[in-house]
Amino acid sequence: MSKILHKKQLSQDVFLMRLEAPLIAEERKAGQFIILQTDEDLGERIPLTIADADVNEGSITIIFQVVGKSTKDLSQFNEGDNLPVLVGPLGTPTHIENFGTVVCVGGGIGVAPLHPIAQSLKAAGNNVIIIIGARNKELIILEEEMKSIADEFIVCTDDGSYGRKGLVTEPLKEICERENKPEMAIAIGPPIMMKFCSETTRPYKVFTQVSLNTIMVDGTGMCGGCRVNVGGEVKFVCVDGPEFDGHKVDFDNMMSRLKSYKEFEKKKDHACNMEAEIAKKEAVK
Repeated sequence: MSKILHKKQLSQDVFLMRLEAPLIAEERKAGQFIILQTDEDLGERIPLTIADADVNEGSITIIFQVVGKSTKDLSQFNEGDNLPVLVGPLGTPTHIENFGTVVCVGGGIGVAPLHPIAQSLKAAGNNVIIIIGARNKELIILEEEMKSIADEFIVCTDDGSYGRKGLVTEPLKEICERENKPEMAIAIGPPIMMKFCSETTRPYKVFTQVSLNTIMVDGTGMCGGCRVNVGGEVKFVCVDGPEFDGHKVDFDNMMSRLKSYKEFEKKKDHACNMEAEIAKKEAVK
């Protein structure tokens, strides 16, 4: 059981929660994640990257987007409430050393798992360039936190409502074309964004690491739902990753598999909405 110490809405469907978890805060490393449930018996297991931790407070921070029933249920919890199940830290930590110059690229909610990695890279002495992007200004998250880490900071929005208009791949390409190109790039965000970041850096032979946490389900390697093809080999994101060489990931196969349960999810959301409407009507009576 873990108490919610703080809750904040970052954008329309994105929430930040700080959870009481002293042991996880002590042990966690950049790139690792937790599993939580909103109901001990019936709740779905939700894998979420640890966005930050405070050892003194004994807390970890998670940031999540409401995309279905389970995350909607999670968003209904408030400060002082207790989450019945919280397990972690899980996953292979990010390999951190002084590489030189590293470009960290975050898209949308992917900025949250990128945050602790950028923190650790900076602490290891790297020159850290950070690019964050979203569809519009309202969807930009953790801007100040990322800016405080970066040696160079760039914001992109698809509609040009804030920062530079365009995709994150545009400044990434420009940085790769510099006389002193970066030693490494890290991209975290929607699969299509990570795919094109990897394709952008490929001609320049800049090693590019991606985090495939969006495909995780069980988080322990038992369900097999997070299998991906990496360099022609089958890997399981939750136990072999969640980070892999972006130049070796079969993104097309991964994105195809992510669509497998779309129809089921739509039906589930429709059923949940119907239940909510019925409950409202009963409450009025």
